[in-house]
Amino acid sequence: MTIRLFFSPASPFVRKVMVAAHERGVGIEKLPSAAWPVKRDPEIVRHNSTGKVPCLLLDDDTPVFDSRVICAYVDARGTVGETLYPQDKRRFAVLTLEALGDAILEAALLHRYENVLRPEEKRWDDWSRGQMEKVDSGLDDLEGRWFDVLSDGFHAGSIAVACTLGYLDFRFAEKDWRTAHPKLAAWFAEVSARPSLAASVPAA
Repeated sequence: MTIRLFFSPASPFVRKVMVAAHERGVGIEKLPSAAWPVKRDPEIVRHNSTGKVPCLLLDDDTPVFDSRVICAYVDARGTVGETLYPQDKRRFAVLTLEALGDAILEAALLHRYENVLRPEEKRWDDWSRGQMEKVDSGLDDLEGRWFDVLSDGFHAGSIAVACTLGYLDFRFAEKDWRTAHPKLAAWFAEVSARPSLAASVPAA
C-alpha cells in the first residue's frame, strides 16, 4: 500500500508519519509542499484548511490529518510488524504518551517560531521561557512516570517521543537534555538505530 502525503523534510510531525509507515510497511508518495506558519501553501490549504503538514490524501482526495490521526490510519493498513496501538491494557497509556510527546514537540516549535520568525523587537521572553518550561517538565515526566510505558516495546508513543527528542537535537543542539535524563538518553540512543528512525533523520 502507498499513501499520498504532503511532505516537509524538517517537520517532526511529518517524521512521525514516516517512521510509522516504515514500521508498518506502508509506502509514501511525497507531495511537494511549502508549509509555513506565516505564509501558507495554497495547495495544502485547498485540502486542509489549517495549511499544516502532515496531511494525507485518500484516493478521492479526502484529507486525513493531523499526525496522530494519520499514524493511526497508517497503522490500520499496515501489513508488517505489530500494531503501533496496542489493544490491550496498554492502549490508553500509549495514546497518552503519544499526546505527551506531541505536547512537548508543540512547545519546542512555538519557542522556535518566537525566536526565529518573530521580529526581534516583538519577541516575548516570558513566552519563550514558558514554552521551554513545558519542554523541561515533559522531559522530566518521560524520565520518571512514563518511562516504563515508553520502553515497553516500540509503539505510537515511542515514535512521538523519539521524533520529539530528535527535533530537540536538530533545532536546539545547544540544549543538554541528556545529563538530567540518563534513562531517556540511553533509550533514545538505542531506538535511533532502528531503520525507520535512521532513514528519516532531517538534513542539517
